[in-house]
Amino acid sequence: MTQRLLVIEDEPTLARLLSYNLTQEGYDVTIEDHGTSGYERAAHEPYDLIILDLMLPGMNGFDILSKLRSKGMETPVIILTAKNAEEEVVQGLKLGADDYITKPFGVSELLARVSTVLRRVSGPGEEAAAVPESPTSAITLGQLEIYPEKYEVMLGSTSINLRPKEFEVLLYLARKPGVVLTRDDLMNAVWGFDYIGGQRTVDVHVSSLRKKLELDPESVHIDSIRGVGYKLVVNKKRSSHPVE
Repeated sequence: MTQRLLVIEDEPTLARLLSYNLTQEGYDVTIEDHGTSGYERAAHEPYDLIILDLMLPGMNGFDILSKLRSKGMETPVIILTAKNAEEEVVQGLKLGADDYITKPFGVSELLARVSTVLRRVSGPGEEAAAVPESPTSAITLGQLEIYPEKYEVMLGSTSINLRPKEFEVLLYLARKPGVVLTRDDLMNAVWGFDYIGGQRTVDVHVSSLRKKLELDPESVHIDSIRGVGYKLVVNKKRSSHPVE
C-alpha cells in the first residue's frame, strides 16, 4: 500500500523539490503552503508522515506540532530547520517531532530520513502484533510497571502517557537497571544504527521521560552520568518483581 506523506512548506521551489523526489520514490505526496490549511489537513486526514517547515504563514510549525500532539495524534513528523538553529531542533523534539532535517539538505539525506522514520515507526506495531500478549511479561521496578507488548506504562495506579520513542528509551533502560548506558547505546538500540540524527535526540527524550516519572521519584528515576550517558535507578526495597 502506498504511503501517504503531507508536506507543509510555503517556499514554492523547495515544495516542488520535495514533491518531485518523494513522488519518484513511490510516496503519495500532498503539499500545503499555509500553516492553517496544513494543520487542518493534518488533523483530519490520515497520513503516514508529515514533513513540516517551522516558519509558515498563518500558523507556525511549532504551533501545528503542539496542537497535533495535544489532540493525541501520533503521526510521525520530520521538521525542517535552519542551519545552526539548535534551539529550534530542541524545541521541536520536545514538542514531539520524530526527526529533523537542517536546510540546506541533499535529496539523499531527505530520502534516508523519511525511510528511516517510516521504518522505525512501523516496526514496533508489526512486532507487537506478532507477539501474543501475556500478563506475565510486564517488567516491574518499584512502582513502575512496563508492558512491552502493549506500549503501556503504569506508575503506581497512574497510567503514564509516553510517545513511542520515549517508551522504547525507558524499556531499554529498564532491562538494565543500575547499568550506565551511553548515548550511543541508546541511539543504536532505539533509533537504529542507520539513524542520521545526533545524540541531542537522546537527551531530549530522556529529559521528557524524567518529567513524566516525577510522580514517584523515590521509586525509580533516571540519573545522568556526566560525559557518559544515563542509568535507571530503582529503590529495590519497593521493587516487587525482578526484571527479566
